[in-house]
Amino acid sequence: MFKSGRFVASHLGELRENQVQPNGVDLTLDTVFEQVGTGRIERGDKTVGERRELDTDEGLFHLDPGGYVVRYDERVVIPDDHVGFLYPRSSLLRNSCMLDTAVWDAGYEGRGEGLLEVYHPVELEPGARIAQLVLADAAHEGTYEGAYQGEHID
Repeated sequence: MFKSGRFVASHLGELRENQVQPNGVDLTLDTVFEQVGTGRIERGDKTVGERRELDTDEGLFHLDPGGYVVRYDERVVIPDDHVGFLYPRSSLLRNSCMLDTAVWDAGYEGRGEGLLEVYHPVELEPGARIAQLVLADAAHEGTYEGAYQGEHID
């Protein structure tokens, strides 16, 4: 069963009121990266390709068609008995953009990332709501202890 937006908000810290939705919480854009180096995924390890952080122009990221890595501004904590799913906000879809994400395992903590696919030029403001995090009850053994635990936490 999916949890309410208020429940999700209780695991994220300080939020703007308009981020709390009936069934989840909107995550906002922190920064945008363009991958410039080769990544590698093997059976026992992985290497993330080198990235270049994009600058804003007059307070906006101006993105041409292509793939970009976005970092969310909010520090996320997935409770032990839950699993997190992240979906794009419909405003991205209506502007010919798609946000690809992965499952957020129980125990994950950090400021995650997603793959933003841009099919038509778009302008994004830092702090704009781009994704919605929902939490569901989950039966599992153990919690997340992977390489991305604690990512981007200052």
